[in-house]
Amino acid sequence: MSKQWQNKLENACKSMQIPPPKFHVVSDRRGGRTAWSARVEINGQFIDARFWFDGKNLENAKEDAAEVALNRMIATRLPSSASSRGSLW
Repeated sequence: MSKQWQNKLENACKSMQIPPPKFHVVSDRRGGRTAWSARVEINGQFIDARFWFDGKNLENAKEDAAEVALNRMIATRLPSSASSRGSLW
């Protein structure tokens, strides 16, 4: 499994001189099964993955959280976004 988004997020944190991302795995009991997802902590903020996965796909959950976080970082660094919403980073 590729860690493409996780690596990109870690590089973005390095370039912004903030601590590296910390991933947290979360679970939710759903009937007879458990669904798994991830959250990533960046500079004291938590960003949740969009999707829930089967336990064998935990790396996908981390990748999803990393993608969401990186896209949010990029969006908040754009001049039009930063002025209208304030920077999260």
